[in-house]
Formats: sequence, C-alpha cells, structure tokens
Amino acid sequence: MEVAPLTARRGFAFLAMVFGMFMAILDIQIVAASLSEIQAGLNASAEEVVWVQTSYLVAEVVMIPLSGILGRILSTRVLFSASALGFTAASLLSSTATTMDQMMIYRALQGFIGGGMIPSVFAAAYTIFPRDKQHIVSAVIGLVATLAPTIGPTIGGYLSNSFSWHWLFLVNLPPGLAVAAATWLLIDFDKPEPELMKRFDWAGLIGMAAFLGALQYVLEEGARYDWLQDQTVRNMAIVSVAGAVVFFWQAFRAKQPVVDLSAFTNINFAIGSVFSFVVGIVLYGLTYLYPVYLAGIRGYDSLMIGETMFVSGLAMFLAAPVSGALSNRIDTRVMLMIGFLGFGASTWMLTAMTDQWDFNELLVPQILRGVSLMLCMVPINNLALGTLEPARLKNASGLYNLMRNLGGAVGLAAINTLMIQRSAFHYDRLAESVTWANPAALAQLDAAERSMAANGVPDPAAGALAMLVGRVREQASVMTFIDIFTILTALFVVLSVFALTMRKPAMQGASAGH
Repeated sequence: MEVAPLTARRGFAFLAMVFGMFMAILDIQIVAASLSEIQAGLNASAEEVVWVQTSYLVAEVVMIPLSGILGRILSTRVLFSASALGFTAASLLSSTATTMDQMMIYRALQGFIGGGMIPSVFAAAYTIFPRDKQHIVSAVIGLVATLAPTIGPTIGGYLSNSFSWHWLFLVNLPPGLAVAAATWLLIDFDKPEPELMKRFDWAGLIGMAAFLGALQYVLEEGARYDWLQDQTVRNMAIVSVAGAVVFFWQAFRAKQPVVDLSAFTNINFAIGSVFSFVVGIVLYGLTYLYPVYLAGIRGYDSLMIGETMFVSGLAMFLAAPVSGALSNRIDTRVMLMIGFLGFGASTWMLTAMTDQWDFNELLVPQILRGVSLMLCMVPINNLALGTLEPARLKNASGLYNLMRNLGGAVGLAAINTLMIQRSAFHYDRLAESVTWANPAALAQLDAAERSMAANGVPDPAAGALAMLVGRVREQASVMTFIDIFTILTALFVVLSVFALTMRKPAMQGASAGH
C-alpha cells in the first residue's frame, strides 16, 4: 500500500475527521450528568434510564473493530462521511424520543454508526502524516480522545440546565452535517476495495457482535444485578462466551477475517494496547466517580457537576502541546512512568476525602489527572500505532480503540462492584457503633429531633432517626470512595514500575509519509 502524501486538502480533511471523532466520543458521557432530567422526561425508572448510556456503548463496541474491514471495502471517505451523516440523523431521532424503548433504539443506532468514525481518525493520522509530524498529530487525537468524555458531563450539564435534555442531541446537528459534507468533499486518502465483500466473514461478524455486545452488557449491568446470580446477566455471559468461540475460530481460520488480529504480533502494538486498556479504566472510571460523589454526597446538580469537572478538561488542553513535544524528546518509558505516577498522586490525594470536599479540594487532583492523561496518551498512541505499516493501520486502530473502550467497561464494572460491596461493609461496621448505648449518637439524635420539632415536622422522632441513618450511609459511601482511590493508587504505582522496566521498543515497520 503506497502512502498518500500530505497536502493542505488532506490536512483540512483530517481536522474535519477529528471533529467528527470528538462528537462520537463526547456522546458517550454527554448524558452522564443529565440522566435524572432524561428519566423525568421519558417517565423512566432508575434501572431503565441507565440504558441511555448502555445501549450506546454496546452498539459502539461492536462497530469499532468492524470499522477496519468496512474502511477497506468502502474507503475512508465513504465510511466516515456516511458515519457522520448517520450519527447526525440518529442524534435527531434521539431528541424526539418519547419513551425509553425509542431512546434505547435511537441511542444504539447513534453509538453503532458513530463508532465508525473513531478508529478512522487514528488510522488516518499515522497514514498521511510523516514520522516527524506524528508526535504533534498524536497529541491532537490523544487530546480529543480523552478530553471529549471528560468534558461531556460539563457540556451536558450546561445544555440540560439552560435549555432541556433534548439539546444533548440537537447540538450535534449543525456540526454533524458540516463534518459529513467536509469529509465527503476532502478525503482522498485511499480507494475502496469492494472485492473484499466476496470473502466477507459473516460468521465472524455474528460471533464478534455476540461476543462484544453481550460482554459489554454483562460488564455494564453485572454489578447492579449481582452478576451471574441474575438470569439475564448469566444468559448474556453464555452468549458472549459462545460468540467469542466463533469469533476467534473465524479470526484464525478465515481467509479474510472480519477483524485481523495479526497486529498483536507487533510487540509495540501489543504493549500499547495493554496500556490503552489501562487508560480506559482511568478515563471512564474517574469520569464516573467524580459525578457520583458530587451528586450523591454534595447534592450537586448537572450544571454544578459539569463546572467542577471542567478543570480536568482545561488541564488536558494546556498539557497537550507540551506532551506532544516531550514525546519526541524523551524516552517513552520515562514519560509513561511520570504519567502513571501523576495519576497515583492524584488518587492518593483523594484518599483524604471527606463529605465536605468540593471544587477547592478537588482542584489539584483534577489538574494532576488531566496532565497525567496527556502524558500517557501521546506516547501510548505512538507506541501502538506509530510503528505499524500503513496497510495494517485500519484494522489495528479499531483494535486499539476497542481495548480502550473495554478497559473503560471493565473498570466501571469493577468500580460499581466495589461500591456495592464496600458500601454495605462500611455501613454494617458503622451501624454497629451507632446504637442506643452510644452517647454521641444519642446526642445527635436528640438535637435533630428538637430542631425538627421546632420547625413543625409532623413526626420529629422518626425524622431524626431517618436523618441519622442517612448520615451513616453517607459516611459509608465516603469510606468506599477512599477504598477505591487507594486501590487505584496502588495500580498506578505498579504500572509506573512496569513502564520503567520494560524494554525500549524498537521502531520497526514503515513510517507514514516515507
């Protein structure tokens, strides 16, 4: 495969693609801080409304690896412009949903179609840009891939608070149409290979869809329903295992597998994909934990959550050019070590959390998180994709992005499981000490009862008892957050050591633009 030379036209096309990827990744988290508004608007239950995110993620995780073969069959131009147009149409449909069933279908369409845009950007970056420019391009796509989910709650909180939840989706219409038009007119990186359809691996596609779609469901819903104790989760786990058997069987025996796994034979790509998995845990796990704390403990609304979390996004934006410059000057291993230690410092500071923490106390940990994400993301992108020959980039970029999404899904599943188990543990321990024999507890109860009686509460005794139970649950939740941040700190310290002790990767393979 001959590498396309870089021109101004291709540079503008790439910028349009980056913006399309930003929209697709943003929509994963744009609803995170506004689920209560959507729940009220659709008259949905708390269990149902989580599918606003889950249906998007389940569908997207299937399309991301599939985009590699589709990009070869259709060409980058057709795949990306069609994905942008379809994503825009699905966004419009989502804004018109009046029931939860409609919303689930429209969000699944949005996630599936939008997923085609994400890997295409990574493949284009390492195909059309010469090696000496790739550290700059890597900083750009690394910034977008991490910034979009981080500021998603901020943008979503502002839109739903200032207008209505419908604007979470309507905001995509003008830029979506612009991206579709620009990419259709400007992209000329490659040509379609329609002859690949003759050997298309339909069995592998079905296996992959069952494997990844069911796995995403299990990871999203398992913690809520006690994992395999729930029949639906258990059935989906069986579907995932069966799909995995079919998918991997086809991947190793089909002449033209739906996903080419041979990129993992490149040691740089394999190591980079493992680190991408870890970045997914960090990116989506911490983006999830902050809003849960701010809403559940501090009582913040969607706009206040978004404003508080904007700090990380600003830190990423400012750190991106520095990270891009450093990646071309210092050892990748050292840069990764610094990034992971920065994460560790951020989560270690959070182990001192109390139920009174707000913007000021979270400021420095969020800055460290944002800077560390960029310090890790840029070298990981270069490590994984920068040494592959251009012919393998489309499939490899799909796998690479899949690893990040799966890392996020696994991280969220583990965090949710820990939150359920550790909250129950801490509540039981605290409840043992808050008894009628505890003078401090009785004093709090008496003070609350007298205050409620003075304010005309109908049953002050019951109200005071309920308030005390609420305080115990709140403290149990705070202690659970501390447990999780302690575990994450240990993970980052181990990863920093691993990054420093691994062999310096050899720069093998063809370089883009040479």
